[in-house]
Amino acid sequence: MRNKLILTFGMLLGVIFLGTAQQTLSQKEALVVKETVIQKSNTTETIVSSFKQYKHLDFLSKDIISDGKLIFKAPNTIKWEYKTPFKYSVIFKNDQLLINDNGDKSQIDLSSNKSFKQLNSLIIKSVKGDMFDESQFKISYFKKSNYIVKFDPIHKDLKSFINSFEITFDKITFDVLSVKMVESSEDYTLIKFIEQKLNSPVSDAIFNH
Repeated sequence: MRNKLILTFGMLLGVIFLGTAQQTLSQKEALVVKETVIQKSNTTETIVSSFKQYKHLDFLSKDIISDGKLIFKAPNTIKWEYKTPFKYSVIFKNDQLLINDNGDKSQIDLSSNKSFKQLNSLIIKSVKGDMFDESQFKISYFKKSNYIVKFDPIHKDLKSFINSFEITFDKITFDVLSVKMVESSEDYTLIKFIEQKLNSPVSDAIFNH
């Protein structure tokens, strides 16, 4: 069960590479980025976006590429719907992980597992961009063509799952362009968000299992 959950969470999170041309933000610049992102996150009620995911595993010669759609509704409901190369969806709703594997449905209770409940919260926060909890992360700020914020977990239990997060924000709109999770094994997943729509109407029926 633990391996199945780790694989599921690994599929849900993504990467943007930090190139040599990036620059570290000054303390003043970092504060502006943090405050702007938090303000935008607080006013985001829904997100609807297509995405392209690249899953990198060291033992494979090519990344596994998937396409799908993300739907988020505040405060904490989110659906990842994979369309190619296979049909697969996962829904986080009321501390439950609802899985639909091409019609084969299952449900996992996350409330009794502190680590996976924390990961569920981080998935939602990463999509909104608001992970600025300095009690959980060492946070570093960079700029390249856009802003890049790196989150290194402080606590050992979380670090056993995740080596680091990196979130890339549009330099003008502060939309989340991509999210990176590097696993403890150094494998990673890349999700790039495409054609995002914020605060458009989203029916609760979309999250029915």
